[in-house]
Amino acid sequence: MSDYADIVNVVQFLAYGQNIIVLILTIVGGAAALLALVHAATQRPDAFPAVDRQSKVIWVSILVVGSLFIWFFGLLSFLGIIGIVAVLIYLVDVRPRVDSIQNKRWFRKV
Repeated sequence: MSDYADIVNVVQFLAYGQNIIVLILTIVGGAAALLALVHAATQRPDAFPAVDRQSKVIWVSILVVGSLFIWFFGLLSFLGIIGIVAVLIYLVDVRPRVDSIQNKRWFRKV
């Protein structure tokens, strides 16, 4: 009986560690979503069409919905994954182009 209890304790410990990792990743993803949302909201509206991307209103709306999906559903749900994908597209593709057309530098040395 002791061996079974030890196995159960190990499995519970691993599940607890997995939950902590998912929580940390969700917080990091949610913070990135909020950072992207603030960035999009503070940019000039004419910068988005100038780099052949959707309008500022559309991107802010996408990022609001993505942020809500991440915070309310977490990263392990389908909607959370959609939210992370939207945030990553903005941070990797749209933000650098919008910054470059406005001659802004974020985390880059000139």
